[in-house]
Amino acid sequence: MTDEINDRLTRERLGQLVQAHEINTVMLGVPDLMGRLKGKSFDALHFLTQLPAGSEMCAYILATDVNMTPQDGFGLTGWHEGYGDLRVVPDLGAIRRLSYLPGTVLIFGDAHDHNGYRIPVAPREMLRQQIKYLADLGWEVRVGIESEFLLYHGSAERSYALDHPPGLSAFFGALRDALHQADAPVEAIKTEGAPGQIEVTWPYGDAMRACDTYAVHKHAVRAIAAQQRMTPTFMAAPETGIGSGLHFHVSLWRDSEPKFETGFGADLPSVLGQSIAGLLDALPEMAPLYAPYPNSYKRYAPHSFAPTNFTWGYDNRTCAIRVAGRHKNTRLEVRLPGADANPHLALAAVLAGILHGITKHPMLPDPCTGDAYEANPLPRPVPHTLDEAVAAFAEGSLATHAFSPSVVQHYAHAARTEIDAHHGQVTDVDRARGFFHA
Repeated sequence: MTDEINDRLTRERLGQLVQAHEINTVMLGVPDLMGRLKGKSFDALHFLTQLPAGSEMCAYILATDVNMTPQDGFGLTGWHEGYGDLRVVPDLGAIRRLSYLPGTVLIFGDAHDHNGYRIPVAPREMLRQQIKYLADLGWEVRVGIESEFLLYHGSAERSYALDHPPGLSAFFGALRDALHQADAPVEAIKTEGAPGQIEVTWPYGDAMRACDTYAVHKHAVRAIAAQQRMTPTFMAAPETGIGSGLHFHVSLWRDSEPKFETGFGADLPSVLGQSIAGLLDALPEMAPLYAPYPNSYKRYAPHSFAPTNFTWGYDNRTCAIRVAGRHKNTRLEVRLPGADANPHLALAAVLAGILHGITKHPMLPDPCTGDAYEANPLPRPVPHTLDEAVAAFAEGSLATHAFSPSVVQHYAHAARTEIDAHHGQVTDVDRARGFFHA
């Protein structure tokens, strides 16, 4: 992956565009628990003159289910305290122009309480803290993201195909242009292994910007697809036998030099080995942060390119952790998160695992040199269900140590809300197997 382009829309430039009547709307957005942008749209001049410190928003934006239904039982807010407000403070270093919404910019915001402190359960804050913990030890995190999703409109394109039908080519062009205008230029767009499956990759760079870019990408995909009468889905398992991933390529740098540098077959740099060991030890207890729905676990199937156990290997796509690249381009590809993951939460879990490895030095198992699905003896399996995952998350110590008891409680409750929504529901499988045979 190449380095990202450094061409930012600044506060000063935004002011010039507003005065020139090129920008008339500011969307102040917060990634919610699911990674979707929630917030308010403001007149641009009013925002710049009257709201430099941000805006009040109901705290339920960080305490709902997937349908934006307010849920009781969260410590942050609820019926017990009347669903009060929080303050969303704009991050003026994170301004994105949305060309598919004419005259509009998106500004990412950070949720604060009434005492001015950032709210710990907010996804951007969880990621920010893990970046800071590593920075305190002298490490800079660099990240590249691969996103997969399915687009429905009669497309039957297969992996790496270049002879796209006109409709799909038009979608690719519109998405590429929109992301470039949003300061999120792509590295590549291609069709993937399943009919209608698309993969987008971005240049390597700053960790927070990478996750913000993914949130912009999902927003853009949905808007552009709607304009072209298409329907996207970021489900991890949208159909039986089809899985969509969200892969993170991660490396640590110090003094502007990559510190994962190695050649295949050579001894691992100590920090690379520690990072792998930490991920394999910690990520089993953090699954709700990178696989948040019951459907997420249907992606983990043998020979699906989604891992089924916690293994690592050199350039081995059957493993959960793949050592990719060579020499200065060596990086870890974390293949566990699905397309449905909130990128800020998933990367926070990844960095917490790396930090755990650097500071606690768990044992590094041998690399998997063949088919990790058939590894013998069988390594620790990926959780089979969200029920199993949330139990390990809530009862284990690693997530609590990495974040805090209140953060773990918040996301465990969110996961149980999703589990409860599925319990008691009669499915197509129930009918197919029982309607005439029970």
